[in-house]
Amino acid sequence: MIVYLIIRCKFAPRLSMTKTFSIILFSFLSSNLFAQKDSSGEIKILNEIVVTSTRTENKLGNVAVPVSVINKKTINQAGSLRLKDILQEQAGLNLTNGFGAGIQMQGLSPDYTLLLLNGEPLVGRTAGVLDINRIGISNIKKIEIVKGPSSSLYGSEAMAGVVNIITEDSYKKSLETNIRYGFGNPDKGWIAPTDKEVFKNVDFNFNGSTVYKKTSLRFSSNSFYIDGISYRPYSTLRVPQPIWRLTNQFHLNHSFSSKTNLNLTVRHGYDYIKQELSVGNLGSISNSYGREANSDLNINPTLSHNFNNKIKSTLRLYKTQYNGSQKLSFTDKPDSIYDDEFRQNFLRAENQTDFNWKKNRLAIGAGYSADEANSTRYDNVKNKKNNTIISAFIQNEWMPFDKMTIIAGMRYDHNKLFAAAFSPKLAARYSINKKISFNASIGRGFKAPDFRQLYLNFTNNAAGGYSVFGSIDAVKIINQIQSLGQISEIKDDFYKLTALTPEYSTGINIGSTIAITKKMLFNFNFFRNDIEALIDVRQVATKANGAQIFSYINIKNAYTKGGEAELNWQLTKQLKVSSGYQYLLTADKDDIKNINSKKVYTRNNDGISRLLVKSEYVGLPNRSKHMANIKLSYENKHDFFATARLMYKSKWYVSDKDGNGLINTNDEAANSYTLINLSAGKKINKLISMNIGMDNMLNYQDATYLPNLQGRMIYVTANFKLK
Repeated sequence: MIVYLIIRCKFAPRLSMTKTFSIILFSFLSSNLFAQKDSSGEIKILNEIVVTSTRTENKLGNVAVPVSVINKKTINQAGSLRLKDILQEQAGLNLTNGFGAGIQMQGLSPDYTLLLLNGEPLVGRTAGVLDINRIGISNIKKIEIVKGPSSSLYGSEAMAGVVNIITEDSYKKSLETNIRYGFGNPDKGWIAPTDKEVFKNVDFNFNGSTVYKKTSLRFSSNSFYIDGISYRPYSTLRVPQPIWRLTNQFHLNHSFSSKTNLNLTVRHGYDYIKQELSVGNLGSISNSYGREANSDLNINPTLSHNFNNKIKSTLRLYKTQYNGSQKLSFTDKPDSIYDDEFRQNFLRAENQTDFNWKKNRLAIGAGYSADEANSTRYDNVKNKKNNTIISAFIQNEWMPFDKMTIIAGMRYDHNKLFAAAFSPKLAARYSINKKISFNASIGRGFKAPDFRQLYLNFTNNAAGGYSVFGSIDAVKIINQIQSLGQISEIKDDFYKLTALTPEYSTGINIGSTIAITKKMLFNFNFFRNDIEALIDVRQVATKANGAQIFSYINIKNAYTKGGEAELNWQLTKQLKVSSGYQYLLTADKDDIKNINSKKVYTRNNDGISRLLVKSEYVGLPNRSKHMANIKLSYENKHDFFATARLMYKSKWYVSDKDGNGLINTNDEAANSYTLINLSAGKKINKLISMNIGMDNMLNYQDATYLPNLQGRMIYVTANFKLK
């Protein structure tokens, strides 16, 4: 039936793509949905084992901090290709669009979200953003998301939370492959896959595992091609920019004995992006073309030993290397070249020992990290910048009685470039009965200034020639430029340039899980994060040609606060509704002080200046006050599933249009929007299954504020188990 409909689509041009997809979906439903009886079922409270929240194995129902899990089944049924696709459908996660897709949690920027792969950090950030488009999901077993400060366990960059990507570790003998073909065109709307102007994507996966005596092996490979569009900020052209990504991963597990085990993971990723950019700044447009190439290598051997059933020790070694390269030529200036190289090497050795006895679970760990980077963005690509960190942490989980869990922990980081940092945490969970439980946590997070904020020496000729200088040499460089007569204005923030200090955040989370009925589960969480010494990028001078000069200063004391709620409702045994909502408020505390002191003005539409009213104050830029998602999923005993997912994001403010130094309702804003994704699948037999789907059904586009949002994309996936 599926093959027939695809052929029919090709040879029946009068049949609209909307009707074609509807017929395909109806064909699935007519043979599956209507054949089933409407029998009732009870909602299942997820009792999965999680490790990210406490660095020890815990049942999700016993965790005292905000944690959510995306399992493999959810990932597969969503038809997602990249990590971005699945995370944008999760409650409380906002994906930013500058310099790739970054993860914003609880209103804190992507700089403060730590991204882990099997518990180890990924590197290679641009402007503080680690682009999650780099990460495919074909080999992912599950994704654990911890919201709120997690520096007490993971150190810097975990102020907002942690996303831990856990790859498949099953070594059962198997061999399988799948291929997906997707097509669309954001400007055409509905389009046939054979159209000359079609935007396409192809994803191919090959996975296999085997066991030989005490050694288990697993290999996975993912090749991904997409006609991407506008993958850089300020792009005004939405032209095809072919992207090719290849990821290979190898797992080895060897049991020396019943007590000692070795696990080795090696992963290599490569991206090649053909680019044709049109970038605007200060009213001028720079057109360029070229390519971007990135590679990412991770090596992670882990040795664990169980001394007895109460003591376990694990030694983790980790080496990662990221190389990024971008080369552009300018249309208007053929002899002018933009050549950007960035290389980062990170090495870590860490030991963790777990002690378990009657009512306590104690984890003690210590580690050493070495970070090294060199780039054309700094003073010289051959001049390496380096930093070392010695760390130690301790955490105890105490269960004084069955219904109560108390977790207390602390981490110490001795940073070579900065003073020592302490990160404490206290969390508790209390279950009144089987239906109602409460949890609360308070933690201290920190983020040390990164190499970019310290050493950057970058002039972007592809965007009007603006410059960004790290705090260490900013004053020296600007004074040199001024001595040459190339500075027209020195801003007030220039005189605030001093040595940067780490940022700190105190986060509080209070929530509850309530089983309203056997079929309905509700949970909510209230949060507040108070940030001290927030590092902000500010314009500190203007060049004689009008181009801006930026640098970094510790200037803001800010907060983010709000609430999140999730509802899971098992309507019938086959039909389930899941929904989530986040309400977010943010503020720069100095902005509020200045507004209350009647020091801030704005302009009416007629240009007349007036005092700003506090109710007009928005807060920190690039945050939406409201975000919501709804998922309707159907699954029956005949191995058929169908899902419909809706994501809503309210408007967010992007720039200071009236020039008063803060963000208010008279400033520039991006419109609210809604995305709808559909998917359905059927297991044909023991060896073959098929999925179809449609992402961004409404074909929503916003080239200015959502440059890397693909238009409507229809896809078909075939899965084959070869062994």
